[in-house]
Amino acid sequence: MRLAYQAMLPLELPKAELSTCSLKMTREGTFIDNMKMPIHRWFRYSAGFSAEWIVKTINNLRLNTKSHLLDPFVGSGTTLIAAESVGINSVGFETHPFIFRIASSKLLWYEDPNELLNISSELLETAQQYIYPPKLISVPLLAKCYSKKNLAKLEAIRTAYMNKYTNAPVWELVWLAITSILRPTSLAGTAQWQYILPNKPKSNVIDPFDAFCAKIKIIAEDMLFAQNTGYRSNAKILHCDARKPEGVNLPMFDALITSPPYPNNYDYADATRLELVFWGEINGWGDLQDTIRKYLIRSCSQHSAAERLTLEVLLRKNELKPIHSELAHICNELAKVRLSKGGKKTYHTMIAAYFSDMAQVFQSLRPILKEKSTLCFVIGDSAPYGVYVPVEKWLGELALAAGFKSYSFEKIRNRNIKWKNRKHNVPLKEGRLWIEG
Repeated sequence: MRLAYQAMLPLELPKAELSTCSLKMTREGTFIDNMKMPIHRWFRYSAGFSAEWIVKTINNLRLNTKSHLLDPFVGSGTTLIAAESVGINSVGFETHPFIFRIASSKLLWYEDPNELLNISSELLETAQQYIYPPKLISVPLLAKCYSKKNLAKLEAIRTAYMNKYTNAPVWELVWLAITSILRPTSLAGTAQWQYILPNKPKSNVIDPFDAFCAKIKIIAEDMLFAQNTGYRSNAKILHCDARKPEGVNLPMFDALITSPPYPNNYDYADATRLELVFWGEINGWGDLQDTIRKYLIRSCSQHSAAERLTLEVLLRKNELKPIHSELAHICNELAKVRLSKGGKKTYHTMIAAYFSDMAQVFQSLRPILKEKSTLCFVIGDSAPYGVYVPVEKWLGELALAAGFKSYSFEKIRNRNIKWKNRKHNVPLKEGRLWIEG
């Protein structure tokens, strides 16, 4: 068995294999298209957008090798990797500690792929000696999500990783490979937005050793592809909050391309719960607020409820003055409507907190963007409990109040039109908010 797995990890990738990695930017679309592209496909992160569109936008803005591009909500690194593929300097902010590590790992594509293959082969050889009844079976979420056999193998891989880990950057790629196989090796289904569904098992489950081998080969192949096709290692990701990017030395930026959280109750913390539990960073759902959520833009009701926010206090925030009248009307309506709903979700305070946070973002961005800069925010509007929130209008007004000169909105697509279980019939849209500096 050991030799069989070693054979799956060749120590060199022939030059000919470059032609097999013809993962071209096939069409402008969503994050799903990124799963066919080098480096982007290393980790599936649904809260993303099209890398092809980013490259097209970079070209349309006529950015060059002396330009600087900013993404203040970098997520899994889509903007930065796309910028590297065309030689543009870029900086990203990310405050979600786990996703920050994901993006940072993907930016290590310039490391030696043969070294990655070597240490991964050795890790698997060691892991096969550590297969015991899994201790992780005592963790409720993991016991629900994995067969004992797969959990034992994953635990063996994790133990081997922890025993062999060094500070060499290539080990972050090994960590990323292990992290990326946690879903395909699990019995649990995954909802559209990456929430884990232990009660909805799936039939296609991959052996952890096979999954690890396949992922390492993909990563090594993509590294070789990037290193031979003109990618430039000129991106930097900072673990900081876009509302207050303090203590960092930043250039003046020529452009910004990003997709901030939408105020649609998507819990970015819960979307990574399985991975966080596996690595021992949390014990369960109850730890998400203090470990992850408190650092994020307040875009979900779980966050606003946990902070016990008060609408009256939020509406008195100075940064909300430009939209105060309209915002207060909508939030007060939500405060009434929620009382008639079973969940009584705190959408009224979530919406107010979200726009307070985004106002702070615009204020923090103004000093680091050039006067003639162009900003693009991929955004979606919202209608919690069927109460419509004009997101693009309010964000545009907050941008003007922060000192930007103008804004316009470009609709991309309709939302809330195909899901049978949608909660309301209010038409929604997604699009690009263009802001001129």
